[in-house]
Amino acid sequence: MELFGTNGVRGIANEFITPELAVNVAKSLGTYMGSKGTVAIGCDTRISGQMLKSAAIAGALATGLSVIDVGTVPTPSIQYYVRDYADAGIVITASHNPREYNGIKLIAGDGSEFPRDGEREIEKIYFSGKFSIVSWDKTGSFRFDPSVNDYYIKNIVRAVNVEAIRSRRFKVVVDTGCGAGSLTLPFLLRELGCEVLTLGAQPDGTFPWRNPEPTPDALTELSALVKKTGAAFGAAHDGDADRIVFMDENGEFVNEEVLLAMMTKYMLELEKGPVVTPVSSSQRMADVTKEAGVELYWTAVGSINVARKMMETGAVFGGEGNGGLIFPKHQYCRDGAMACAKILEILASGKKLSELTESVPVYFNAKTKTPSRDIVGTMGRIRYETSSMGLKTDTIDGVKIWYDDGWVLIRPSGTEPIFRIFAEAKKQDRAEELMNQGLETVLRAEKA
Repeated sequence: MELFGTNGVRGIANEFITPELAVNVAKSLGTYMGSKGTVAIGCDTRISGQMLKSAAIAGALATGLSVIDVGTVPTPSIQYYVRDYADAGIVITASHNPREYNGIKLIAGDGSEFPRDGEREIEKIYFSGKFSIVSWDKTGSFRFDPSVNDYYIKNIVRAVNVEAIRSRRFKVVVDTGCGAGSLTLPFLLRELGCEVLTLGAQPDGTFPWRNPEPTPDALTELSALVKKTGAAFGAAHDGDADRIVFMDENGEFVNEEVLLAMMTKYMLELEKGPVVTPVSSSQRMADVTKEAGVELYWTAVGSINVARKMMETGAVFGGEGNGGLIFPKHQYCRDGAMACAKILEILASGKKLSELTESVPVYFNAKTKTPSRDIVGTMGRIRYETSSMGLKTDTIDGVKIWYDDGWVLIRPSGTEPIFRIFAEAKKQDRAEELMNQGLETVLRAEKA
C-alpha cells in the first residue's frame, strides 16, 4: 500500500485526511527519527489546518520529538526555517487542491521535500502501527515561533538586487487567493519598494475569492486590475504559495512553460551550469539550455525529483512548467515569492514582462486524459508497443515519444486512475495530432 503521492498525502479533510491520520503520520516520522530531534510544524490557511496541525503536534510529542509550532505559513517559508533551525518539518497543506482537501507534507532537515526512500520507510512504519511512544517524562518540548514568515521575507530580500528593484518603484497587483501567501507576498513586495494592490489577501480557508489553483479563468479580476491601474504585472499564488503565476502589463496570462524557459534564460546569463526539469516540460527548455551551452537533465514529474537531481548535479536552476521555480542558492524547493522577487530583478533592467515572454521559442501544446482500469498493465503494454516500433522514447516517467517536430508524453496520474497525455509541437494542429496519437496508443493498450 502507498500513503504518499506525488506531493505528500492528500485527500478530503475529515474523510481521508483525519486527525487520526495526522497523529499517526507524525508518530511514524518520530519513530523514523529515533525519537530524537526537533520538528517544525505549520499549516496553510485551510479551515481544517489547525485541527490537523494540532494532531500532528500531539503525534510528534508522543514520540519524544521537540516541536516548534510555526503557525500559518507558506510551504517555502517553513522549508527555509527547517533548513536553519530544525531536523525535519511537517506542513499541513493541500497546495492547489480545492477547498475541501487537505494534506500532509514532510520536509527533510535540509529544507527540501522528504526523499522518496524516506517516505517509503515512513509508510512501512505507518502501516505496521509500531510507533516508538516514549514514557510520560520523555515527551518532547514545545514552543511557538511567530517569526518564521519575517525570517523568510528578510532572506528573499537579501537574495536579490534590492537597490535596483527599489529604484523602479514598481506597481504590482497580487492575488494571493486567501491562502498562506497572503502573509508574505504583499509584505515582501512592500519591502522591495513596490506599490502593492491586493486581491484576496485576507487569510481565509474557505477560499471565498477563488479556488486555490491560480488558473487563467480564475484570474479575470487580476487581469482587469493590472490593465486598469497600469501595473508592471500581476502575480497569483496557489494555496501554499510554493508556486506563482503572472499576468503581464497588458493583463495577459504568462504561460507557465514560457515563464520557466524565460527564467532559465535569465539565470543562465548570471551563471552557466546544469539545469533540471521534468519530462513534462516544454522543448523550450532544451532550446534555451542548448543555446547557453549547458547540460539539461530531465526527471520524473514532481518537484521533489527535480530538487534532488539539482543537488546531485550542482544545477544552477530548475523547475516545473506549473509556476514552480527552484533557486538553489536560496533553497532547494519551489518558491513562489522568490520567483516574484526575481521577476522584479529582471524588470529592473527596463524591459517589460511581455517583452521577456517573447524572448523564448514559440511552441504549441495540447493535452487530454483518459480513465484506466489497469494502470500498471496498460503502461507495460504502451512501453512494449513504443519500443518495438523503434521510436525515440524516454521512460523516466511514463513514456515520452520524441519526433523531429514535437513530442508526446503518456504518463499515469499519481493521484487518480487515469492517464494524462501531453503533446507539444511547433504548430497547434501538429500538437493536437500527436496528442490524439498518444490517446489512441493508450486506448489500444487498454483493450489488449
